[in-house]
Amino acid sequence: MTSLSNITRSKGDPKVIHSGPRSRGIPESLARGLGWFSLGLGLTELLAPRRITRALGMEGKEALVRVYGAREIGSGILSLSVDKNLGLWSRVAGDGLDIATVMTALRPDNPKRDNVVVALALLLGITAVDLIDAQATAVRHSRGAGRKRSYRDRSGFPRGVQASRGAARDFKTPSDLRHAPPLAAVSKRIPAT
Repeated sequence: MTSLSNITRSKGDPKVIHSGPRSRGIPESLARGLGWFSLGLGLTELLAPRRITRALGMEGKEALVRVYGAREIGSGILSLSVDKNLGLWSRVAGDGLDIATVMTALRPDNPKRDNVVVALALLLGITAVDLIDAQATAVRHSRGAGRKRSYRDRSGFPRGVQASRGAARDFKTPSDLRHAPPLAAVSKRIPAT
């Protein structure tokens, strides 16, 4: 991948020798996927609440499903934003509400009880993924005293310090600067304050 990034660089630009750690890790990628999932689920809940309530035997709760759809869209937008942590934790809280709501449909007189059991299993699985990702994102982005980044292996020189030593010896002063007064002479004229 580093050789591909060198293709677009101009002749004088420093070349990428090796890349460092990615700024977007697995928790961020998963948060992005969960954000898109939230948007899709939220739109489904907003546009087709009757199909959801009919499948779970919860007829009459369409308004509640629409409200949950709006909440899901908000969580999705936050999960796709810079502040993913807030979006992920709002997803976890929303999963708790979803589980509590679907549990009410587990009553013995519900003919769609099997669908409710499947929906609860899916909700518990999604909740576990949301919880794990929220915790991983919180740890990855924490700036606490126990988590310090080390930049000891970075020098700031693209080809390393040894390759940079003596690199300015062959520097030629541009013709338009050759007649400028030497810097030492100019600094002597400026009074010290």
